[in-house]
Amino acid sequence: MCGIVGYIGNREASGILLDGLHRLEYRGYDSAGLAVVDGKQIKRVRVQGKVAALASKLKQEPLSGSSGIAHTRWATHGAPSEANAHPHCDDKGRVYVVHNGIVENYAPLKQELQQEGHVFSSETDTEVIAHLISKFLDENTPLELAVKKVLKLIKGTYALLVIAVAEPGKIVAARQSSPLRLGVGQDEFIIASDASAIANYTKQLITLGDGEVAVITRAGYTISELHGEVDLDKDIEEIDWNLDEAGKGDFPHYMLKEIFEQPEAIKNSLRGRLLVEDGQAVLGGLRQVEDRLRKIKRLHLIACGTAYHAALVGEYMLEEYANVPTEVCVASEFRYRKAILDPETEAVLVISQSGETADTLAAVKEAKEKGLLTLGIVNVVGSSIAQATEAGIYNHVGPEIGVASTKAFTSQLTVLALLTLFLGRQRNMSLVIGKRIAEELKALPLKIEKILAGSQLISQLAKKYVRVNNFYYVGRKYNYPIALEGALKLKEISYIHAEGAPAGELKHGPLAMIDSNFPALFIIPQDSVYEKNVSNLEEVRTRGAKLLAIATAGDNRLAGLADEVLYIPKTLEMLTPILSVVPLQLLAYQLAISLDRDVDKPRNLAKSVTVE
Repeated sequence: MCGIVGYIGNREASGILLDGLHRLEYRGYDSAGLAVVDGKQIKRVRVQGKVAALASKLKQEPLSGSSGIAHTRWATHGAPSEANAHPHCDDKGRVYVVHNGIVENYAPLKQELQQEGHVFSSETDTEVIAHLISKFLDENTPLELAVKKVLKLIKGTYALLVIAVAEPGKIVAARQSSPLRLGVGQDEFIIASDASAIANYTKQLITLGDGEVAVITRAGYTISELHGEVDLDKDIEEIDWNLDEAGKGDFPHYMLKEIFEQPEAIKNSLRGRLLVEDGQAVLGGLRQVEDRLRKIKRLHLIACGTAYHAALVGEYMLEEYANVPTEVCVASEFRYRKAILDPETEAVLVISQSGETADTLAAVKEAKEKGLLTLGIVNVVGSSIAQATEAGIYNHVGPEIGVASTKAFTSQLTVLALLTLFLGRQRNMSLVIGKRIAEELKALPLKIEKILAGSQLISQLAKKYVRVNNFYYVGRKYNYPIALEGALKLKEISYIHAEGAPAGELKHGPLAMIDSNFPALFIIPQDSVYEKNVSNLEEVRTRGAKLLAIATAGDNRLAGLADEVLYIPKTLEMLTPILSVVPLQLLAYQLAISLDRDVDKPRNLAKSVTVE
């Protein structure tokens, strides 16, 4: 949610800031703006709407200067409007601020400031920060000290950039539970909430940690802790992908590109981790906790949204093949439960593509406070969850830009299968079973390529159902979570109402909704629950619903039962979700395109949910 960009160097700032905002559009936003230091003054341009509207306005009101800050806003406090768009400033125009996060105690702070005579021009919580900094800023107090004073007063989360008229050659950055990275270039620095806004200018970046404050000038930077004065020696990371990977290439949308990138993404997730002949998984990120993992008697998988569905599949894998009792919890509920946890025998594994998901990060902190071993599966190197967990596994699938996750999801399932192999071989899994899992994992990319080769058939199928208002997605065992994921994908990008249901629950309520205008899609591969699923499909068929099925290649029986059948290659039951979800992703995409939806930036949603 929201996007931050800052620049200081020798070039014109506005073009670089605007480029950065364009690259952060996928995060979700409703307004945009930037402020540039021009000599002894700061000039600001803001709009309600897209970055393209901001670019048009800048042509009419050009800003000149070599440092500045910019923002795309997702409305929390105050409706989308130009007045509520960032950057915000105090009533004297001395201090300008962009902010991701929420100031929880803004109301009493604002009331106190108003009593002191401060005049507010927006409904936002962020404007309080600008007024407070202005209040503390004087000729004897440098900007960074004024910022630190304010940060000690506010409660909540923030990624913050501050500029001031009094110190035009300086940007102060701070971070608490919201991502912020400093790109280190040649005589220039770019600060952003996402590396995609930095990668065009430098491959070197520093990830600010919670409670850290950076002071950036053209001459260099210093980073210190909020409650400390000593400069920190932070490691410089290398961005391990290029902007070509973050672009659409020859595809019309990021989502379609990322669906078709899944064979390569899975190869990358497996690379160097699979010993097929030994039936083993090598997970270097877990090496330091390997002995502790041998003693684990229960694993808690915690995630949100699509990653939560991956966790549900992981529960089946880990219990059936690794013999590890597993419990799955939505991250936003975990820290509000009074869960009975044993730090001696239990561990928490969180899953997040961005590594910045606020609820998931809060769950990590809650687990650590209770003394549990914390592990992570994340895609973004150096992200908050990667730093907060004690050990973990990176997905290595490159940037995922589309809001609706696709390649990150199948990678998460792949990594969970690797983890199952790793933990299973630690315990009682035989070499024969280990080799079988490893062989089938290695074969997955080619099998997904076969599914993608039939994408034109799915495009034609979507045209038949484009006027449908409701859908059931039905699955059992490993593919029940895929029914949930398929329904979520359809809702996310097409705005068609869809529900995922466990096949065995149809008679307990959902059948009441079935009629000729309420189609059902069954995920029904030839697995251990195949016959039961066929019986459930028959129940729906007799009630007149249109039936679609995802079936195993060669299963001719379903052709006589379902109206439409999409086939996937045969694989191990535990790995079928990695294949069965691909046609569901394509179906959701094609239906959304037929309805002229913005598939990469669906309404009301953001790629990275960094506030609760």
